[in-house]
Amino acid sequence: MGINGKHEYLQAILERSHRVTKKQKRKILDEFCAVCEYNRKYAIQLLNGRRTRPQRLQKQHRGRPKKYADPTLLIVLRRIWIALNLPCSKRLKAALPLWLPFYALQYRTTLSIKQHALLLSISPATIDRLMVALRNSARKQGLCTTKPGSLLKQHIPINTDQWDVTRPGFLEADTVAHCGTSTEGMFVFTVNCIDLAASWREQRAVWGKGKRRVLLALQDIDTRCLSHCLALIAITVPNFLIGPFSNTSPTVNALCNLLARGPITKTITRT
Repeated sequence: MGINGKHEYLQAILERSHRVTKKQKRKILDEFCAVCEYNRKYAIQLLNGRRTRPQRLQKQHRGRPKKYADPTLLIVLRRIWIALNLPCSKRLKAALPLWLPFYALQYRTTLSIKQHALLLSISPATIDRLMVALRNSARKQGLCTTKPGSLLKQHIPINTDQWDVTRPGFLEADTVAHCGTSTEGMFVFTVNCIDLAASWREQRAVWGKGKRRVLLALQDIDTRCLSHCLALIAITVPNFLIGPFSNTSPTVNALCNLLARGPITKTITRT
C-alpha cells in the first residue's frame, strides 16, 4: 500500500476509533498495524492525533543583507542606460553623476538621499549583475550605411607588412553618416582620419559618398596633416571603394599618387 493509500485508510478509521470501546479500539489498532505495516507505538500516535508532520523551517539567507535590493535602483539604471544608447557598465558608472541631477526633472520623480548615494557608489560589476536580465530587452540605436561585398575588394592589394606606427603618416580612416532615423536619399557624411602615431585628427564633410568628393576630402586632409600620408587603413572598406578599380582608373591613379611617398606605393589596405 502506498503513502496516499495509508493516509486514506487512516482517515477512514480515525472517526470510528474515537466512538468505540477500548476492546474494539484494540482490534482496530491490530488491523491498522497489519494493513499499513506500522509500528504499534507509531500507529497509536497516528490514531490519537499526536503525530503530525513537522513544519519546514524557512531557509534563511546567509551572509550580509543585499545592499541594492531596492527595485527603484534598477529602474533608474535601466532608464539612463537606454537614454545613453546601451553603454557598458563602466561607461554607465562614469555617466551616473552627470545624469542623476536631471533624472527627477525628466521623469518627474524624486530619489531619496539613500538611493542617490547608492547609485553614486555602485560598482560596474554590480551594475552588470543587476542588469543581466535586461541586456536583451533593448536594442542599440543607430543605422548602418555599409554592407559586406567582395566585388570591388578583389581589386585592392593587401599589404600584410607591419606598419611603423611610431612614424607619423599612417592614417586610419572611417566615415560617419548623418542620416538621422532613415538612410533614404542623400545626406552628409563625415570623413574622419586619425594619425596613429601623432593622434592628429582631421574631419571633412562630404555630400554623399561619391568617389570624387571622397577623394577630394582625402586630398584636403593630406595637405593639413602633420606629415604626408604614407598608408591608409579603412575601418569600413566599402566607404572607400571609390572605383571602379582598375590599373587605368583615373581615380585609383590619383589615390595612389596621394599615398605614394617613396619607392614603394602604398594603397588602401583592407583589415
